[in-house]
Amino acid sequence: MNIDGAAISSKTEPPSSEPISFIPVKDLEDAAPVTTWLNPLGIYDQSTTQWLQGQGPPEQESKQPDTQPDSESAALKAKVEEFNRRVRENPRDTQLWMAFVAFQDEVMKRPGLYAIEEGEQEKRKRSLKLILEKKLAILERAIESNQSSVDLKLAKLKLCTEFWEPSTLVKEWQKLIFLHPNNTALWQKYLLFCQSQFSTFSISKIHSLYGKCLSTLSAVKDGSILSHPALPGTEEAMFALFLQQCHFLRQAGHSEKAVSLFQAMVDFTFFKPDGVKDLPTKGQVEFFEPFWDSGEPRAGEKGARGWKAWMHQQERGGWVVINPDEDDDEPEEDDQEIKDKSLPKWQIWLAAERSRDQRHWQPWRPDKTKKQTEEDCEDPERQVLFDDIGQSLIRLSSHNLQFQLVEAFLQFLGVPSGLTPPASCLYLAMDENSIFDNGLYDEKPLTFFNPSFSGASCVGRMDRLGCPRWTRGQNREGEEFIRNVFHLVMPLFSGKEKSQLCFSWLQYEIAKVIWCLHTKNKKRLKSQGKNCKKLAKNLLKEPENRNNFCLWKQYAHLEWLLGNTEDARKVFDTALGMAGSRELKDADLCELSLLYAELEVELSPEVRGAATARAVHILTKLTESSPCGPYTGQVLAVHILKARKAYEHALQDCLGDSCVSDPAPTDSCSRLISLAKCFMLFQYLTTGIDAAVRIYEQVFAKLNSYVFPEGSGEGDSASSQSWTSVLEAITLMHTSLLRFHMKVSVYPLAPLREALSQALKLYPGNQVLWRSYVQIQNKSHSASKTRRFFDTITRSAKALEPWLFAIEAEKLRKRLVETVQRLDGREIHATIPETGLTHRIQALFENAMRSDSGSQCPLLWRMYLNFLVSLGNKERSKGVFYKALQNCPWAKVLYLDAVEYFPDEMQEILDLMTEKELRVRLPLEELELLLED
Repeated sequence: MNIDGAAISSKTEPPSSEPISFIPVKDLEDAAPVTTWLNPLGIYDQSTTQWLQGQGPPEQESKQPDTQPDSESAALKAKVEEFNRRVRENPRDTQLWMAFVAFQDEVMKRPGLYAIEEGEQEKRKRSLKLILEKKLAILERAIESNQSSVDLKLAKLKLCTEFWEPSTLVKEWQKLIFLHPNNTALWQKYLLFCQSQFSTFSISKIHSLYGKCLSTLSAVKDGSILSHPALPGTEEAMFALFLQQCHFLRQAGHSEKAVSLFQAMVDFTFFKPDGVKDLPTKGQVEFFEPFWDSGEPRAGEKGARGWKAWMHQQERGGWVVINPDEDDDEPEEDDQEIKDKSLPKWQIWLAAERSRDQRHWQPWRPDKTKKQTEEDCEDPERQVLFDDIGQSLIRLSSHNLQFQLVEAFLQFLGVPSGLTPPASCLYLAMDENSIFDNGLYDEKPLTFFNPSFSGASCVGRMDRLGCPRWTRGQNREGEEFIRNVFHLVMPLFSGKEKSQLCFSWLQYEIAKVIWCLHTKNKKRLKSQGKNCKKLAKNLLKEPENRNNFCLWKQYAHLEWLLGNTEDARKVFDTALGMAGSRELKDADLCELSLLYAELEVELSPEVRGAATARAVHILTKLTESSPCGPYTGQVLAVHILKARKAYEHALQDCLGDSCVSDPAPTDSCSRLISLAKCFMLFQYLTTGIDAAVRIYEQVFAKLNSYVFPEGSGEGDSASSQSWTSVLEAITLMHTSLLRFHMKVSVYPLAPLREALSQALKLYPGNQVLWRSYVQIQNKSHSASKTRRFFDTITRSAKALEPWLFAIEAEKLRKRLVETVQRLDGREIHATIPETGLTHRIQALFENAMRSDSGSQCPLLWRMYLNFLVSLGNKERSKGVFYKALQNCPWAKVLYLDAVEYFPDEMQEILDLMTEKELRVRLPLEELELLLED
């Protein structure tokens, strides 16, 4: 072709004036075709003719292109020989064997090494079976040399999932557990394997397996199994397995059993009779059985006194039965399950099933005042026998774990206790999408309570996906249960732990106030606000809480939320006046002043000038030795300068003291966090956002070099972990300040984006940071930078949050594109191409599920199913539902979602639930009877 696009040939022709309808294709040489007996039509080229004659191309030609594959093949052979030599010399090096197994994937990607004949390369390159057989052969060689290596045996079992039947796999797992009954990590993997095998799965089997696991590990810990000593960290791992069992039962719909497990553990841990304490766990459990079967009130029930008091009283001849007050009975709530019989049957069933789940999560006990017996229970499944819980009872000797047990119980009931589940069961517990909910964070970026962990439903909740999850609280009986638990456990702790429990209780009540504010339910808000204030005052009346700044802070915040700004200021001023001259040494006092200043700063724009002056006054007074008094007017510049110097010295001292002490004391960490946050806000108000960012950078540089020293990977020590949490808290303050500044003034997005990107590389599991990142990136028109960032994080991080938020970011973008293409609900011609968003989201889901944590996360499957149903692809959606059941057959919410998405299959889905022993509270036969009435 020449410059003008005309065809070039060896012969020149005069240009034709007539337009041509095609581009002529001409040979460079118009020689007549050569015809022979092999090529009678003259249509074969030279190489084809040679092939027909049985000849090959000249030697030089044939060898030329093969030099590259030959060199690659030689390099791979050399690597294989190197691996073989090294494993011969170091047969005990298990990591080397695992690297050799991983290397097989690389070998199979390259052509030529294992090719036997021509054309075989492509087949072999794609042959998954060959890779698996090769890996299996290597692992068997490795196990011969390392009979005691659990990692190699696990790798083999994982590989054999492709070859063996489930029953054979289970037998191999049982052999492995029999050989290593003290290995908690192995038990955890075994339980997950059995939990995820749909063909052999049933609730009762897995429940009893958890019991066997915990009782075996208890025997190991007690020293009853002489052949296998307890490994380090056994108690922590047992507690994590216990929580995993409770979440498993909750998700399967067996809420009563899960609550009973917690109730039993509270009595077994905190109210143990002295005469039983020296017995092994099995003996203690045997003594516990008569108490459980006695009908005595348990933790959370009215009049619960505990196992110890019951045992003591039994020795004296039992309790004196007092007739209860007749007036105590309140009228039952409206219990009508079916409100509208005209709705489709599946909708009625779903509403009634969810309603029963919500009301009946407490174990049923016969009410002796009403002369009830066990035969009076309409649903026998609501009764929990000792056999259901006995094997799972474990001894917790660590005081820290005992407190975590109480926090986990409260969180299970829906109280925000601040506990993040152990890493082993973190993603198993996730089953609802509140992790994407920003709540009031946009309106109040500085003061909104943002829980560090969310995504797990509280007991009794089986809401549909996308239902906004705020802390609405339980029904009347549930609220009473929670109050009773608090009253029972509060006297068991003192100091920081008791303060934390009071804080959680008040935070729970305040969260319900926020829910009422959000829904604008004035009637409920009035009563809830009154109850909440009463609780706060009662807690503050207790002698040990009078100087508890955490509670004062919560009480003042409550008044502020209810709109009583002046009353709130009085509460703050009273609390600060009580503090005296502690200056910057008390972390709780700093947090109290910080919240007071932040609330002032967030006041409406009309009063922002005065509010800012008030905030500066609060933060300046914090540094002075005299007690903080009420606001009198603008702070003098000289006082601001003095305060800045005081902050600088205090921060330098704190950083200096902190980094020399190892391990880092908790008080030192909390002081550094609150001090840095106060100083950042002070600098922001007096100098500007750049000054606040400089403080953050200074602290970050100092601590980052300490947490991640040069030449090492992530810090693993306990000290490094505590400093990492300090950095994380200060990073959250930094991003909140940037968000607030962007809200009130014109400021570029780049600094916030950069800060979030840097923070998320360090803390890929932080949900609060991800929520902010996705929200700001959704405003950007270019998705490529966001996608590259997500791709980088998902490659390196083990956490599942990057995958979940990458999917959420793409779904938001898809929603944005669809709103542009749709006008007043009508379809219009696309103005922006969809650019394969649907396929991208599907690919993200598939990739996220390749990891064990992803494939066994009910929330991820629910999101995938919901997404495919939204596309209208019913057959594909059904396929994903059954695939989800292969991985998470215990998750009742998946079955409920399927009833909603595929109403025609309702009978089949309920039969499946019954077969696998998931909790069905309203059988279809009962529904038919209710509809007839």
